Amino acid sequence: MSTILFTPLVIGNGRIQLQHRVVMAPMTRNRGVLHKDGVWLADDVVAQYYGQRASQGGLLITEGIPPSLEAAGMPNVPGLFDPAQHTGWKKVVDAVHARGGFVYAQLWHAGRATIPHFTGGPGTNVSASSVPWENPDETYPFRAPDKQKIKYADFPSTAMTDAHIAQTMADFVKAAKTAITLGFDGVEINGGNGNLLDQFLHSNLNLRTDGYGGSIEGRCKFPLDLIAAVVEAVGGAGEVGVRLEPTGLYQGTRGDERVETWGYLCKQLAEKYGQAGGESSNKEKLSYVHFIEPRFDRIDADEVTAAAFRKSWSSSSPDTPISNKTFLDILAASGIPCIVCGGGWTTAEEADKALSEQGWSATAFARQFVSNPDLPERLHLGKKLAEFDRSRFYGSWDGVRQHGYTDYPTWEEEEAKRKEEEEKQEKAK
Repeated sequence: MSTILFTPLVIGNGRIQLQHRVVMAPMTRNRGVLHKDGVWLADDVVAQYYGQRASQGGLLITEGIPPSLEAAGMPNVPGLFDPAQHTGWKKVVDAVHARGGFVYAQLWHAGRATIPHFTGGPGTNVSASSVPWENPDETYPFRAPDKQKIKYADFPSTAMTDAHIAQTMADFVKAAKTAITLGFDGVEINGGNGNLLDQFLHSNLNLRTDGYGGSIEGRCKFPLDLIAAVVEAVGGAGEVGVRLEPTGLYQGTRGDERVETWGYLCKQLAEKYGQAGGESSNKEKLSYVHFIEPRFDRIDADEVTAAAFRKSWSSSSPDTPISNKTFLDILAASGIPCIVCGGGWTTAEEADKALSEQGWSATAFARQFVSNPDLPERLHLGKKLAEFDRSRFYGSWDGVRQHGYTDYPTWEEEEAKRKEEEEKQEKAK
């Protein structure tokens, strides 16, 4: 039986006391409804989905929410940049709160990992630098409005100007303030998953020679500046979480000096938003930092990739283990809670080891939450987890949005159905 997973955890600089440490990870599900070109809305179906997965004192993190049209990496993803989008997200907040849960809005900018067909036209698929796509034949995973498959290489990213960087920070600030006004308990800034902030951190994608590149400090400047701007806008670090992926290879993120880069970034977060003065310090901490675990299936996909990754991991200590432990230790020493995602846990005991043996504050689940709306309860009671339908992760292509989204039963519903079937069979004898 778990000893830590179902114990309370305080986040949000004391504002929020979670009753357990089973967090729902942010997951793009592509179930929004179209309002007008590029403007997708959350609605009652989306609110039902989040409400189903809420639990007393549990934390949910939303799918990545674009704070601008150009930030949108996919169709059918509800944003937070048009007034028409407010009502749907308010329904989500109310549905989660009605079940005693907490919900953070993750803000997400896809950067180079999109095509201008969905971001407002030429020049809107932006990044730190204009770098050709690695595989010239790789296509965008969704068809363009004219049903064509589009090659990423045909639309290389545009390097952001200082003015564009300032506007992007303003977009995040506006969306964050709106999220708090709508009742979200906090916001999470997506600095991983190969998205815009992650692209600035990687030396192979950030070729800039100005203040936003050219060194570890320069590559970290935009993410740190953006976090600072959001913290100030929403009234403090306690309402802000950050997601990071030091070991990522997604969207061409294959930069060097990873240990040094994310080590510097985490030291800056600890210094600015940790309890440098110890537990008696009045300094407001970040709500949490949320890490994605190494994907060794990608790192070790082939000999060339594996060798290149290990060379990129650390320039000063090539034998440093590939792990987030170094970064966890930096942040934990400053009192900032750290969430871990991607461990592949399927039982409470497996997740508990990440807490008790590795020192994480909470564990985030993704795929298991898709097919188990009552995941915390199933884990707590040791119930079997339902299988997910991977083909419906990113939309339901039969036109019924609920399929593979809101039609997964709880274990109590499964049990009731099983008993009903047994009674029918008994009567038929």
